[in-house]
Amino acid sequence: MSNFKLTSNDVQNGKVVYNAGIIQNIVELAVAEVEGTIPPQGKKNGISLYIEKDGVYANVAVTVKYGYNVPELAYRIQQSVKQSVENMTRYKVAQVNVHVQDVVFCEAASVEKEPEEEMEEENEK
Repeated sequence: MSNFKLTSNDVQNGKVVYNAGIIQNIVELAVAEVEGTIPPQGKKNGISLYIEKDGVYANVAVTVKYGYNVPELAYRIQQSVKQSVENMTRYKVAQVNVHVQDVVFCEAASVEKEPEEEMEEENEK
């Protein structure tokens, strides 16, 4: 992982250095806050970041729950990531690209939960 320095116009006695993993975690939390999205699970968590002189470029892959307006959801993800990164790190966000990888139907999620609920009911008896 690399470190990124944040320089300020203010005269200070030190500098702030951010690890790339910190910025990635901020983006991951910002995406998770948006209702209707499911961040992909895995090693990279569907997030790739490029930090350039003009700002942070983020590519975010998500799964959308059925019934949500995809363009509106993508816009909310972009705003959430931009606000979180800029407020927590003072980096400027140049671009947030949202890639919708899949749509999950609520019925499929409830079918998966039924065997668990049956086991809980049996345990209660």
